[in-house]
Amino acid sequence: MARLEPLIRESDVIVEQFRPGVMDRLGLGYEAIYALNPRIVYCSITGYGQTGPRAQTAAHDLNYIAETGLLALAAGPDGAPVIPPALVADIGGGAYPAVMNILLALRVRDANGRGCKLDVAMVDNIFAFMYWAVGDGLAADRWPQPGKARVTGGSPRYQIYRTRDDRFVAAAPLEAKFWQNFCDAIALPAQARDDGRDPEATRAAIAERIRARTAEEWRAVFAGKDVCCSIVTALEDALADPHVVARQLFGRRIAAEGKTIPALPVPIAEILRSDNDNTGYPLLGEANALLD
Repeated sequence: MARLEPLIRESDVIVEQFRPGVMDRLGLGYEAIYALNPRIVYCSITGYGQTGPRAQTAAHDLNYIAETGLLALAAGPDGAPVIPPALVADIGGGAYPAVMNILLALRVRDANGRGCKLDVAMVDNIFAFMYWAVGDGLAADRWPQPGKARVTGGSPRYQIYRTRDDRFVAAAPLEAKFWQNFCDAIALPAQARDDGRDPEATRAAIAERIRARTAEEWRAVFAGKDVCCSIVTALEDALADPHVVARQLFGRRIAAEGKTIPALPVPIAEILRSDNDNTGYPLLGEANALLD
């Protein structure tokens, strides 16, 4: 603590991700830090928050989305939940809310001169991703079933279809105009276009049509049309997509120890970022001199 004290007195923000009580045990809890620097913004990121029956429970992203109902909403062909390819809780429920709250806390501090302690719980923030499901349940008493809701596989208008070359079309023509354009583009028979009458029959008819052509053939069919359809793309191909390249999403680079890698895009507007396209990262132990 004595070695850290000069840094703490000059710092604006502290971010920690231990379970509740660990920082107190280390002598670095909020009260101890506040005594040294009342202007500090102290952000604690945990899975379940600083209070509540699960505050001390060990867990990871998959556990958080399982316990909030998110995982149950997506079902595979066998009815079992499918593991998402993205860390929804860690990034969407933890990192992003932490940044938002830290920035807001700094603005509040500008006004009143005082810092604060932020309790960012990943589980708390997952529910925002299910606004439609929560709304259906609480407001209309229609709790969605796994794989049966409009945007979780229950509608032929929001579905993944296999192509002739065993690739996939992601079709999302939800609105009427997009649906009509889509039906016209794939030449869906008239009797199958009323998906409200028999959704399964419509889905089967679409699947048959999509299965008749390759992914690239469908890409050409959909080009320039308002159909809300995409070809499922591998990650390495997505990074080389002309749109991604034109937007220069990976134009910035991280350099250190003679090596460089593209920097991941972050949701910060370019006007708020520096003009430097290359940056580094601190090496292990590099900042130790600041503690002496």
